[in-house]
Amino acid sequence: MGSFSIWHWLIVLLVVVLIFGTKKLKNMGSDLGGAVKGFKDGMRDGSAADAGPANPNSQVTANKTANDANTVDVEAKTKS
Repeated sequence: MGSFSIWHWLIVLLVVVLIFGTKKLKNMGSDLGGAVKGFKDGMRDGSAADAGPANPNSQVTANKTANDANTVDVEAKTKS
């Protein structure tokens, strides 16, 4: 009574195919495969990003010297 036989699984598969249809099941399978691939790529990129830059000071000084018109100064200014 604890485990199902092959016939039980075939009936469940047949019911699922009848309810969802083969096209929708194919699309769900490809979407799931794409999600797993994206997750693996993200995990690989995340471990490379955790290593950090070779020279962390170069990144900080590059941000300090930016004189872009769109850059907003984070220091609060008083109203005159």
